Amino acid sequence: MSFKKDEMLIMPAVDIKDGKCVQLVQGEPGSEMVKIDNPEKVAKHWEDLGAKNIHVIDLSGTIDGETSFEVIEKIIDEVSAPIQLGGGIRDVDYAKKLLDLDIERIIIGTMGIQHPEIITQLSEEYGSERIMISLDSKDNKVVIKGWQEKIDKSPEELSQEFKDHGAGSILFTNVDVEGLLGGFYTEPVEKLKKSVDLPIVYSGGITTVNDIKKLNESGVEGVVIGSALYTNKIDLTEALKYQKRI
Repeated sequence: MSFKKDEMLIMPAVDIKDGKCVQLVQGEPGSEMVKIDNPEKVAKHWEDLGAKNIHVIDLSGTIDGETSFEVIEKIIDEVSAPIQLGGGIRDVDYAKKLLDLDIERIIIGTMGIQHPEIITQLSEEYGSERIMISLDSKDNKVVIKGWQEKIDKSPEELSQEFKDHGAGSILFTNVDVEGLLGGFYTEPVEKLKKSVDLPIVYSGGITTVNDIKKLNESGVEGVVIGSALYTNKIDLTEALKYQKRI
């Protein structure tokens, strides 16, 4: 589903690790606050509740280097909603393998930041709307390699570079608040939104429906909700009321 100016897509997160749907605290292995069998059934549950888009992250691919391709295929078979997928995409061949499936867009992080020419190559071959760049921010600097390594550039600096390389959208995660269920800071989102003319999907720290309302007002084109859904702090049906732009 392409992004539209008059709406903000609400995207439930389905994070995969060791064949299960999980939610980690601050991305730390072993910190699972949620662990559910059959991720494809979880994705279908969110679709049945009205989600128009599913956000899938392969944590096994990111953390362990062992991709969850079979689980990804099950999710694709189970749901009809568009899927955006990231995690463990470490070479062009695997990126193309995913793009050749029925996936709307792939999310590229470390590989694209270290080799931006790959973004250009994939966007030219598959279309920029199918290539999303992941900018993860800690202390207003971009972090890569599963948030373990910081580079000396801000999200705003890198966002324009990746637009020039052909990225069609940005996934912006504020690592400072991700997974903590303590809310989020509006300033980093607003700064990034003003810095580049690309659709931005926000992730990190979303805890209440009021957080979703604030993001709607910020103008971002999408929002990923993870832990707050799985711990019943946010009801998806209530969240979906903010899918239309306020």
